[in-house]
Amino acid sequence: MKKFLIVLLKIGIPITILAYLFWDASNDDAYEALKARHREFGFDWGLLTAAWLCCAAAVLTTLVRWYFLVRTLEIPFSLREALRVGFMGYLFNLAPMGIVGGDLLKAVMLARRQQERRAQAFATVAADRAIGLYMLFVVASVAILLTGFFRHHVASIRFISWGTLGLTVLATGGIVALFTPGATRGKVTGYLGNMRHVGPSVEHLIDAMRMYRRKVHVLFIAAIMSIGVHSLFTVGIYLITRGLYGDVPGFSLETQFIVAPLSAATGVIPLVMGPFEVVLTFLYEQVFAMKESEGLVVALAYRLVTVLIAAVGVCYYLASRQEVAQVMQEAEREQ
Repeated sequence: MKKFLIVLLKIGIPITILAYLFWDASNDDAYEALKARHREFGFDWGLLTAAWLCCAAAVLTTLVRWYFLVRTLEIPFSLREALRVGFMGYLFNLAPMGIVGGDLLKAVMLARRQQERRAQAFATVAADRAIGLYMLFVVASVAILLTGFFRHHVASIRFISWGTLGLTVLATGGIVALFTPGATRGKVTGYLGNMRHVGPSVEHLIDAMRMYRRKVHVLFIAAIMSIGVHSLFTVGIYLITRGLYGDVPGFSLETQFIVAPLSAATGVIPLVMGPFEVVLTFLYEQVFAMKESEGLVVALAYRLVTVLIAAVGVCYYLASRQEVAQVMQEAEREQ
């Protein structure tokens, strides 16, 4: 019953949010304007194809980054296998297949091949996710400082900007503390690791820091790769907007480096869809003075691009259904 309710929440809440957005947007004339524009000018399919290529390159870079972190710990793992497992993980992060997330699926599939190095397998996934999320906020923070967004005339935008800067500073302080000798073996980290619900995730992250502490250069390279990932995704969303709506007054790539990372950061909320669309729609309206429904169209177009990329994971899944079924059972026990 508990499992059923969790799955229901994962599907129901995002669908409710999207349904409200569609209902609200139906009172706007932006959809009719988009149809009229398509009939008169059409979409720029060249820009939309370029957007798909940018997002696909970003996903590939994330998988190569994880492969790099795995091989650094001298775990036998081929790039071909990393792509297979990684694309299935990407698929599971998008689709509500039970209650198993893509990161947990990747960790369990890697651990199955290296039972004696199970902790290291989970540590690679924790480190990969932590680096990616941290650099997401770093990219947004740098863009906020360069553009002076923290002085924006809209109070809610100023609040989001200062909140992003504050979280980045806190995360930086936490990372520095974790790399302090003895920090990962104190009473505080022991308490955090035993916390209900979040404890296992914190413990995996602490294990990752222990393992990578002597290989800081590896984390630095992974961070640089993450900048490339977030930049590619940002350019992808920019191209989608231009491909759908052409030249939008006040719409710029430099500002997109704030809007896209902030919207993507909501992806850490364990919902299938919803938060990203809400934040992107809000920021498009407040920052670019676009209509609410126009921001929603861009967000849904981006989701469609990610689904097309995840189709690669579907192919891998169909070829490994029996193995994945076993892994899902193990992953649910891990949760």
